[in-house]
Amino acid sequence: MKHPLLLTLGALLLAAGCTPPAPETVSTPWWKGNLHTHSLWSDGDDYPEMIMDWYKQGGYHFMALSDHNILAEGEKWVTLSRARNGRVAFQKYLDRFGDDGVTWKVEGADTLVRLKTLDEYRPLFEEAGTFLIIQAEEITDEAEGKSVHVNATNIRELILPQGGSTVREAMQNNVDAVLEQRARTGQPMFPHINHPNFGWSVTAEDLIALHGERFFEVYNGHPAVHNEGDSLRPSTERMWDIILTERLAHGEEVLYGIAIDDAHAYHEVTSELSNPGRGWVMVRAAELTPDALIAAMEAGDFYGTSGVTLLDIRQDESTLRLEIEPEEGVTYTTQFIGTRQGYDPSSEPIASTEIDAAFVTRRYSDDIGVVLAEVEGTLPSYTFSGDEIYVRARVVSSTIKANPYREGDHEMAWTQPVVVEQ
Repeated sequence: MKHPLLLTLGALLLAAGCTPPAPETVSTPWWKGNLHTHSLWSDGDDYPEMIMDWYKQGGYHFMALSDHNILAEGEKWVTLSRARNGRVAFQKYLDRFGDDGVTWKVEGADTLVRLKTLDEYRPLFEEAGTFLIIQAEEITDEAEGKSVHVNATNIRELILPQGGSTVREAMQNNVDAVLEQRARTGQPMFPHINHPNFGWSVTAEDLIALHGERFFEVYNGHPAVHNEGDSLRPSTERMWDIILTERLAHGEEVLYGIAIDDAHAYHEVTSELSNPGRGWVMVRAAELTPDALIAAMEAGDFYGTSGVTLLDIRQDESTLRLEIEPEEGVTYTTQFIGTRQGYDPSSEPIASTEIDAAFVTRRYSDDIGVVLAEVEGTLPSYTFSGDEIYVRARVVSSTIKANPYREGDHEMAWTQPVVVEQ
């Protein structure tokens, strides 16, 4: 119901032959960012300043270096003869920042370079409302001979790997450590599960069982992480649908999908290396601050992409609508994907002598993660029938991605699942 004063003002304006002013509309901006990237602080092959410069010049608004089990603090020197592309990286670093911006020394026959800390390089790049650097870490653990990697975004203190007797226990322990730091410090931060198919370490069942975990990587630009799965193991998208269905059907929390590039290699461009710029998130938030970005992501107001840009994502009680930014000569196909009430919940273990079934996602019914509708064009929409548990959208462009992690991949985007009210 409109306020009576507004009605009276409108009537007076109309009586005077004036048109009432249109309501002011304020568009909440989208911010482009990457939450999983590496530098010489761990196993990347470039300096933090060079990496930040690349992303800022590339139109990103926020960045997180998430090096393995380390924060960019204290003193660390790189020995060029031991670093991958050491001499090449050093010369580029000198050319860009000059002798005054680089700390180095010669010891015997070798050259050593001191890495800048976050506190040192942050002021070189951060600009309010333009570019933000978020402190992060990739907590790198192992259990049962498998890799367990959990990203921690916007952390205040280093978190050491927590360990565990099983993959599932180690993941939970590391997730709990991030949440404990958040509760203790009051600083917004969140964990996310990295590349579950890396080393075929994490199953859908492991992720279904996690508590307090709201995010995982549905797309990772590293060539060794198997986003697409194989003949025995599901893709990360298939895993996502299994997890969403099983969690939501039992009243558990939703899981959101992140796209990142996991860059390590900055000097050679090839699909065989983990180059920057392959995947990122677009977050809709009122301002470019860690608090605002994290709040938006925890509300699901973001999408992952490997090249497709969405101008808008809107939903109401009946419909999910997208607006895709068009590119000349490019066509777009949007698949609305979900699981309906009454789905077949049965599953069975994978029977194969090639693998240990304990580390492989079970095979689930085709009722899970079905294509509910497929729409061409830049304004796709889906009207809920009311029996869906959730609906998400995958947009596939006709454009073949430049420098993909796998040859032939198309540019894509993934929206977050909408939990349908029953």
